[in-house]
Amino acid sequence: MSKRIVLTGGGTAGHVTPHLSLLGPLKDLGYEIHYIGTAGIERQMLSRYEQVIFHTVKSGKLRRYFSWQNFVDPFRVLWGAMQSVALIRKLRPNVCFSKGGFVSVPVVVGAWLCRVPVVCHESDLTPGLANRICARFATVVATTFEECAQALGKKGVWTGTPLRPGLFRGSRAAGLALCGFDGAKPVLLMTGGSLGAQSVNRCLRQCLPRLLERVDVLHLCGRGNLDTSLEGMKGYCQKEFLSEEMPDALAVADVVLSRAGSNTLSELLALHKPMLLVPYPRDASRGDQIENAESLRRQGLAHVLPQERMTPDALVEAVDELLSARAALLAAMEAYPVKDGAQAVLRLIQAAAKPD
Repeated sequence: MSKRIVLTGGGTAGHVTPHLSLLGPLKDLGYEIHYIGTAGIERQMLSRYEQVIFHTVKSGKLRRYFSWQNFVDPFRVLWGAMQSVALIRKLRPNVCFSKGGFVSVPVVVGAWLCRVPVVCHESDLTPGLANRICARFATVVATTFEECAQALGKKGVWTGTPLRPGLFRGSRAAGLALCGFDGAKPVLLMTGGSLGAQSVNRCLRQCLPRLLERVDVLHLCGRGNLDTSLEGMKGYCQKEFLSEEMPDALAVADVVLSRAGSNTLSELLALHKPMLLVPYPRDASRGDQIENAESLRRQGLAHVLPQERMTPDALVEAVDELLSARAALLAAMEAYPVKDGAQAVLRLIQAAAKPD
């Protein structure tokens, strides 16, 4: 009988993407791969992977603010845990790997009740609420940040984030062709995820004439955020988002303007891309992006521009400083000890798995 693994995590693409880098290696190691999640984004993202058998369970969202649904969702989590127990008893997996997000809680609890070893992964500098709960039931917790591993004590292991191999296969020539750039100027890539980053989009466009004196700009502005009045502007290319062409966009980028989501930071670090980070402000998130960005800034791995201080003048000045500091940032990133965490996470999974 083949080995089996249960993967779980969801709620955002960031909770699912690292799983994708593990699918091929897990299959090569002989694992039958099952994913337990909700019918949300995790199911959408995994639907094209034939090697993954998807199972749907219920789950409640974990909120830090008052909502009447807070009185209902604990029962959804309990029901999801009961569903997970039934599934895990049927599947009898050797190990469960959780990437966090609210859907992971009932699955991890279900695995623990069935005495299935659990390996968790935390992407941010401080664990989110779901992973703080799941860590109690885990054998080990892999982390993207060293500080997070230290805070978790004996269970924490600094591995980095598993990255898709395709990220490292981008072509600068293909990236230049994609944008219509001639390569005479450095290329600034601005990315804010599939939905974009509205405040950064606006500020970038306000200072485009000054930026284009210094750099060509590839602007990934998010779905529905194209500005038709800027079409045809020399040195400026805007795309809603990229999928298959993203490695080429990263290959052509000399510097990057970005939010500070952990998966993006891990990719930029591994690819040695000097970055200017504009993290989500604390009133729009739990503050994890601020902590992520500050950690990289302290280590000399990135520059940071807080959103509350971002103006067109401040952004132009910050891009100038980033261009001037490229050599120092590149040296720091080349010396950074953790790049792609896929192999380290796979070793933890293999070590934790019950024998056949």
